[in-house]
Amino acid sequence: MTKTALITGATSGIGWATAVEFAKKGIQLILCGRRQDRLDELKTELSPLVPVTTLNFDVRDKDEVFKAIDSLPNSFKTIDILINNAGNAHGLDPIDEGSLDDWDAMMDINVKGLLYISKAIIPSMRDRQSGHIINIGSSAGKEVYPKGNVYCGSKHAVLAITEGMRIDLNTYGIKVGAINPGLVETEFSKVRFKGGSQADNVYKGYKALQAEDIAEAIYFAVSRPPHVNIADMLIFPTAQASSTILKKEV
Repeated sequence: MTKTALITGATSGIGWATAVEFAKKGIQLILCGRRQDRLDELKTELSPLVPVTTLNFDVRDKDEVFKAIDSLPNSFKTIDILINNAGNAHGLDPIDEGSLDDWDAMMDINVKGLLYISKAIIPSMRDRQSGHIINIGSSAGKEVYPKGNVYCGSKHAVLAITEGMRIDLNTYGIKVGAINPGLVETEFSKVRFKGGSQADNVYKGYKALQAEDIAEAIYFAVSRPPHVNIADMLIFPTAQASSTILKKEV
């Protein structure tokens, strides 16, 4: 039986790569994001493989979230897999110099957006007593590093929410897990450094994880047998030992 997956933040990076990986495996897709042109591009690429629909909204807006989910065609309403991937990092400032706008953006997207999407989708999973939720966390959710303060806080929250979800939804047979990447070469650093030159240096001197590496891990998690749940997975590139220890070529 064909499964349906909803992926937030599908317009780039890990979300895009996960959509491609799922399509190759025959999973029907609901692609969500704020850039309709990118959603259209991805839909065109993947539609020859599987049925695809798109939802253009901002996870920070709870009214938009529920309106978008309610608008799904009947053939996409049964969501078997939820990938809470939408997230961001803004700025890399010490706590006393941090931007309130940056803090709001990180907490609103990384934490509240994840909650809004989950709230919209969990009831149908609960009623069917079936479903799988993967929240994309970060190594920053396990270890705080200098100037990471609020971003690390938001990702620690993602892991706490994931554990709470798994406990609360256990009685309904719903799987819940977190995939936590270390350094992945995506648009992440361009957003964090706001397009500055620092972004160009983040991935130099070593081989960072690629979005496809994380997509493969996500598919591994969702393709386990019914009695197996990957509750938590931390993934580093070989060059990375922790959030602050990285082997770079001189």
